[in-house]
Amino acid sequence: MTTEPRNTINIGDELHLTLESNGDNEEVSGKFQGQNITVFGGIAGELVRAKIARIQKSRVEAHVIEVLRGSHHRVNAPCPIFWPCTGCEWQHIRYSHQLVLKHSIVRKSLEKFPSLSHVLVAETLPSPDVFGYRNHARFTVGRNGNLGFVNKFTKAFVPVNKCLLMHDSINETLESLQGYCSETSQLSIRYGVNSGSLLIQPKLSNFETNVITGQKYYYETLHGQQFRVGSPSFFQVNTPQAEAMIDIAKTMLKTTGEEILVDAYAGVGVFAALLAPFVQKVFALEESGAAIKDSRENLGHFANVESLQGRVEDLLPNLAPSPDLVLLDPPRAGCHPRTLQALSNSPPRRILYVSCDPETLSRDLAILAAGPFQIEKVQPIDLFPQTHHIECMVSIFNYEQEASV
Repeated sequence: MTTEPRNTINIGDELHLTLESNGDNEEVSGKFQGQNITVFGGIAGELVRAKIARIQKSRVEAHVIEVLRGSHHRVNAPCPIFWPCTGCEWQHIRYSHQLVLKHSIVRKSLEKFPSLSHVLVAETLPSPDVFGYRNHARFTVGRNGNLGFVNKFTKAFVPVNKCLLMHDSINETLESLQGYCSETSQLSIRYGVNSGSLLIQPKLSNFETNVITGQKYYYETLHGQQFRVGSPSFFQVNTPQAEAMIDIAKTMLKTTGEEILVDAYAGVGVFAALLAPFVQKVFALEESGAAIKDSRENLGHFANVESLQGRVEDLLPNLAPSPDLVLLDPPRAGCHPRTLQALSNSPPRRILYVSCDPETLSRDLAILAAGPFQIEKVQPIDLFPQTHHIECMVSIFNYEQEASV
């Protein structure tokens, strides 16, 4: 008995695919001869014609070139280079449904851990601006000094004259620098939405443009407080949502004015500065040498704030007095195990966990839930419209010290 040989899928092939949700980031895929094909630009439930863009050992990727049966969640992507740019995965999805999908991403991540399966996940907090919200752009430099992005499937350079996610001032700067950046391979533009301050790195020696480059830092203002942000330092890309996060932090921490607060992974000191008036003392912990310089500049005038440089897992176990409140805002990789162990060994009354990665967040919450902590509420916050990325703020209380409210 002989069997028919399976057709080989090649780059450039066009296939009709029925799409379904697949993966932790609400990717969609369709099956062709048993092969799972991830599809950019599709929505679950649609029938599409898709073109194969990349073939890897464990993954085949395609992009939609025609919608044969569309979803009621579909809208026309306003960007003329939605494909081939690929920077915005969800421009073709109605914004209200993007918020639902982000809630689902968080919910699915938590449900991988039995102890978190019943945790309250609030509705995703929408962004005031769904376009033009980014205060930071990183461009790749192509031939002739042009600025653009790189297609994540084909790795092809895509010139960009205007990015719809960027603040207008970044796009104006982009236009002024277009064609003048051949002396570098990457260029970063950061803009203070509330301050008008601008940072462009690296410094360019091309004098054909009058744009000033090479600033070491820029300034931004949140809730009336000015912050210096150095070129290497992290700062949230969505300024209005960063301000909203401060208000949420005040509510979740339930300060009385008498607490010792630890701002772990403090960065340039945003949370420490804006929460300092509501507590007795703040310890701002930060490992990065660049960020700690900014932090000390930004926090120096607060008598009740102490900035400490070092790894959180090294500093936190040795703090005295022990904190009543701990704010965790780690990088994407999440908290070091020794940080979580220190919290279990000397439990604070409340913890606020801020995360940009639902997977590592869920992992760490499951560890905390095994100690004297209860996860009170997860609040997804959309800092990144038109993409699958999602921020979360989680309120956690010590059930041995405090009853749930």
